[in-house]
Amino acid sequence: MNRIKEVLEEKGIKQKWLAEKMGKSYNMVNSYAQNRRQPSLEDLYKIAKILNVEAKELLTDSKELQ
Repeated sequence: MNRIKEVLEEKGIKQKWLAEKMGKSYNMVNSYAQNRRQPSLEDLYKIAKILNVEAKELLTDSKELQ
């Protein structure tokens, strides 16, 4: 599980903008944000760099899932 959607909302950034910056389709980024699909580690670090956050901030702590 990831927090991409929450971080985008906190920063006021649209998924479409992130998709353009990553060179990915909107549908792919939307599937990441909706947790239907998880990004590769490479994409996770790319997203973190674009959003200017630590990669770990994009991940949900497993304790929160219980």
